[in-house]
Amino acid sequence: MDVSVEYAATRFRSGAAIVAHASFVSGRLKVAPGKPLFDVLELFAFVRPGVPFVPSPLGLALALGFEAPPGLQAQARVLRAAAQALLAELAAKTESEKSRLRPLVQFLLRSGWRWAPAIVARIGESEDSRSPIAGLDVWHALPKWEDEAPPAKPGSLPVGADETRSRLAQLIGTSGEPRPEQVAYAEASTYAFGPRERAGAPKIALIEAGTGIGKTLGYLAPASLWAEKNGPGLWLSTYTRNLQRQLVQELARLFPDPVEREDKAVVRKGRENYVCLLNFEEAVKRSALAPGQRSVVLALVVRWLAATPDGDISGAGFPAFLAATFPMSEITDRRGECIYSACMHYRTCFVERAIRRSRTAQIVVANHALVISQASRDWTFPDDGRDVPERRVRYVFDEGHHLFDAADSGFAAHLSGSEMSELRRWIRGGEGRVRSRMRGLEERLKDLVAGDPVAESTIAEAGAASGALAGEGWTARMNSAGARGPGEIFLAEVWQHVRARSTDQESFYSLEADTTAPRAELLDAARRLAGALKRIAAPLMALSYRLRKRLDTEADKLDSATRARIDAAARGIDRRAKLILPAWIGMLDALDTGECDKEFVDWFEIEREDGRDVDVGLRRHWTDPTIPFTSEVLAPAHGALITSATLRDAEGGEGDWQSAEVRTGAAHLPEPPRRESFGSPFEYAGQARIFVVRDVPRRDPAALAAAYRELFLAAGGGALGLFTAVRTLRAVEQHIAAPLAEAGLSLYAQHVDRLDTGALVDLFRAEENACLLGTDALRDGVDVPGRSLRLVVFDKVPWPRPTILHKARRERFGKTYDDLLTRLKLKQAFGRLIRSRADRGCFVILESATPSRLLTAFPPDAPMKRCGLGEAIAEIRSFLQLTVIPGEQR
Repeated sequence: MDVSVEYAATRFRSGAAIVAHASFVSGRLKVAPGKPLFDVLELFAFVRPGVPFVPSPLGLALALGFEAPPGLQAQARVLRAAAQALLAELAAKTESEKSRLRPLVQFLLRSGWRWAPAIVARIGESEDSRSPIAGLDVWHALPKWEDEAPPAKPGSLPVGADETRSRLAQLIGTSGEPRPEQVAYAEASTYAFGPRERAGAPKIALIEAGTGIGKTLGYLAPASLWAEKNGPGLWLSTYTRNLQRQLVQELARLFPDPVEREDKAVVRKGRENYVCLLNFEEAVKRSALAPGQRSVVLALVVRWLAATPDGDISGAGFPAFLAATFPMSEITDRRGECIYSACMHYRTCFVERAIRRSRTAQIVVANHALVISQASRDWTFPDDGRDVPERRVRYVFDEGHHLFDAADSGFAAHLSGSEMSELRRWIRGGEGRVRSRMRGLEERLKDLVAGDPVAESTIAEAGAASGALAGEGWTARMNSAGARGPGEIFLAEVWQHVRARSTDQESFYSLEADTTAPRAELLDAARRLAGALKRIAAPLMALSYRLRKRLDTEADKLDSATRARIDAAARGIDRRAKLILPAWIGMLDALDTGECDKEFVDWFEIEREDGRDVDVGLRRHWTDPTIPFTSEVLAPAHGALITSATLRDAEGGEGDWQSAEVRTGAAHLPEPPRRESFGSPFEYAGQARIFVVRDVPRRDPAALAAAYRELFLAAGGGALGLFTAVRTLRAVEQHIAAPLAEAGLSLYAQHVDRLDTGALVDLFRAEENACLLGTDALRDGVDVPGRSLRLVVFDKVPWPRPTILHKARRERFGKTYDDLLTRLKLKQAFGRLIRSRADRGCFVILESATPSRLLTAFPPDAPMKRCGLGEAIAEIRSFLQLTVIPGEQR
């Protein structure tokens, strides 16, 4: 039966309810649960750990092999059926399996987990254990990695067109046949895998492949051949986790045997994506002292850890819904805390295992941010023979249109309160009320420098000097007279400078100001801080020298574990002393002299979240970040394929590649790249419609929300709403959630629902008639083929924000820079809409002033109309009810 929101909220508060994702439901009902609930998602994560599923009633039904429940009432009923099926699955386990589960269930019983009594009834009770963490100490059962002999250096055997066509046919198999465009794309890609002819001049192929070409298999064909002949040394890099996950799935075609796939391919991500077993153990021990909901989450992670091969919390099998009630940063690898071989879990560490596998694997699946980070590390720590390097001589950069943005983040410097306090903690360890297991340099290195008075004194000197950095509670002192030391005084002056110069004091988002003509007090604070940073850098450099000297003088005495610890410690010190601190000092010196390198843009910023100041500092970015990207990533490589559906700016016509070369770094190389373009095989004239709506007053929240509501209803769901501002998104969501629910359409919203973006997209994809609201950035994380996405609505033209950095780049790249970025955004968003020959969809921009020059972003054969909202709604309703695409039947 249908119930009122008030009744549902009352039952929810009482705990007498079966739900799917209690935190999500809590946000929808806008009421906190008074007692623990029967959350079926938690039960599924316990019974089937590591098994991917969509966190919803529909997702549970499909994962359990049930029929898709039609309507909300059927979805509610399926929760009970799902719980019964999962409990029956537990009851059917063998006695040995039940025995292994009992200690963990006993812990969950003490933690108040609602499912624990029902599980005990099916698997039996555990004998009392003296250990408070019995059943939780999963780290003892994890496999250990072992060192292997260094791999051979990569070869240079070429990849031919004939063998590429044959490999492509093998990858496609019996599920389809190679399309002419896909074959031509694969053949063109072989250029990037040819032998390099001179140092610093890699073989670069820029290939634009329209949606539907099948570029993933197209480039895997020549790439896998090169890896077999010459590897290791091949890295496939993406920008989004979604495509990284998709690449892993496609590798199953190449290596059907899971054991072979485990040996020849590895996924690499940043350290923050992996569970740190030392952090996890300490979290478990804290939780055992006071069992509760946090304990339940940790117990479910225990089940996942026993099943996961890689410890990746951003992977497909991790129960990501748990992050709504537990900060996963507490159990992941936090920056600066790793103690490497000194850790008792070093031999089972997921990060270390992935690093070692990537040294010998034929194929490494990574992301742009990690590739750039690794290149920076290579520059700081040249191969000195003490460590086995990760060979990276051939790249495939999928989502290549994002290389500019990835390089922009990777090669930037940020002198802020949070960065300073992070460095202070790394040197001194946790202070005051900071809850951190981070030990200072003295504590981490005392056994390594024992008996070396010079090294011991440098540690003490660095610790004393780091007192100049911002410390715990700096945010509270930032805008008052209580600032302590040069770091906080500088931040206070910056805060005042930005507030004085900003034209939008009440901005919901970050505030910024240029660095010209600062007050004398700010300049004086910058000088004092620069001096303080130099006093930190000097002893760190001396300490690194002493550690490396020990590696040399005691080469015949040190065991492998100690050598690894010393080397890791020296590398961590060097990164801060050679990269971070010099960059900060250079930024402060430029303030003092007023002379900033023309290649850089400096500005002050107050970072805000939901209208609240969270950080303050000085930023520096390259005006053209592809300069360091080219020198550190592309130039040392032997070849790279850079591919995307949106490499070029459509405004320049078929032959214009200038924008692609500028934004990928190819323009800075001594030899020109090979350039190819393959159009989409789709018939947009019959599959798509584009509308520019002229009569919606966008500044009226109610009118804008009404437009979204009626457009979503006209499409019958399957709609993605994109916004340029979070505040506008939230206002629209508040207006349309209830009427869409009354029409039977689910609505999910980024920045509103307590789910990460990946889970929201999974929900949207699973339900054919759901609607999803997100910011403009969501457009790159959505891959939804079929009817689940048939309408895309932009609230306005997605112009770039007029920031100080953007202004500098517009001066560098020309007046058309704004148009270029906007067209690429529109082109990328439209590419999400039509993903197969059976798809049809409509694209709407709710801004009457949309310039015609921007509309060249869309396929020229896609029908386009400027009209009123009513006419657009009528045509969308009519078009999306078509059952046959013109030209489809031949």
